Amino acid sequence: MMSQPDNLMLVYLRRIDEKVDRLSDDVRELKGRMAAVEENLAGVHRRIDRVELRIERIGRRLDLADAPH
Repeated sequence: MMSQPDNLMLVYLRRIDEKVDRLSDDVRELKGRMAAVEENLAGVHRRIDRVELRIERIGRRLDLADAPH
């Protein structure tokens, strides 16, 4: 009778192991996707910074810049 509970325990441990493996794969995928999002966001910030610089330059050329306080 002892072999039955041992086998049942192994069945549950294997199920847990499979679930942990799936979770690990999911986390790995999410990390990769998050890294891609961060890279894209950094690119957007760089573009915004360049646009801001261009707007400032245009403002200076047109003498639209506020006088220093």
